Amino acid sequence: MPQASVTDFTHRLVPSPAGRIHLVEQGSGPLVLLVHGFPESWYAWRHQLPVLAAAGYRAAALDVRGYGRSSRPEAVDAYRMLELVEDNVAVVEALGERSAVIVGHDWGATIAATSALVRPDVFRAVGLLSVPYTPPGGPRPSEVFAGMGGPEEFYVSYFQRPGRAEAEIEPDVRGWLAGFYAALSAGTMPAPGAPDPHFVTPGGTLRDRFPSGRRPAWLTEHDLDVYAGEFERTGLTGALNRYRNMDRDWSDLTPYAGAPLPQPSLFLGGTLDASTMWLSDAIAAFPTTLPGLTSSHLLEGAGHFLQQERPEETGRLLTEWLTAVDRPWRVTR
Repeated sequence: MPQASVTDFTHRLVPSPAGRIHLVEQGSGPLVLLVHGFPESWYAWRHQLPVLAAAGYRAAALDVRGYGRSSRPEAVDAYRMLELVEDNVAVVEALGERSAVIVGHDWGATIAATSALVRPDVFRAVGLLSVPYTPPGGPRPSEVFAGMGGPEEFYVSYFQRPGRAEAEIEPDVRGWLAGFYAALSAGTMPAPGAPDPHFVTPGGTLRDRFPSGRRPAWLTEHDLDVYAGEFERTGLTGALNRYRNMDRDWSDLTPYAGAPLPQPSLFLGGTLDASTMWLSDAIAAFPTTLPGLTSSHLLEGAGHFLQQERPEETGRLLTEWLTAVDRPWRVTR
């Protein structure tokens, strides 16, 4: 079935604890909430919205707090995980629903998992793309990241200092985004053994290790225009503030330390994605941490931006999983 154009999507602004959340939806039926990662927007789900709608779902892709047309509170701690969970609950309620399936990519995967963990009464199933579930707890995140990379600095630590990454990115948002997307995508990422773009040399910038003059096959000039246009308008602080709350999240989620996610779940990852390679132990622990896992796939040769690199495969696997796990809910609703 031909995919719909972006003009077929319905844009909404709905109230939330942040002020407002912007979302884009298509279709009717059970609600599927789609949560993007960094540095993206609702637009990351442009390929899946019509596919899910055609399968009989009401698909809604939101701009996370701090992104796009959603509110951008000034306080750094306004971007802690529990605040984002409440935004997701507010979206479900604003759309007139009592429950939803939630699916996330990258940071969106962690937001989706935490939403399902904290509010199982609202989120009855959870899909995770690229970043596997790891239960809350363990060492303080900032201490873990500080110990990575030896003399080099891990990108998360680099992002955590307010203003520093903004000073690198905002003079050339379009060029920086193009390089970041290329660094993490199959076909354009640095070759094995090349300097790792997830680390920064002393006195350097993250961009120093991005591929130069190469654009991923999934990223058209129009796609880059859309992403760059949004971040040129909003700046990057709201998006980066997610990284600046990881220690707060660690403290906030102490009551859930070690907790599994019992809901029906899905995991999709790319074999070339650093997230799946670094977190292979988390994937191996799924029988314990995701006891409701019903579908898990590593897509051979795929990088980090899974639903854009492999849109058809991602859409097919999502709809197959949804059809299987949501059938009992449709019957009993």
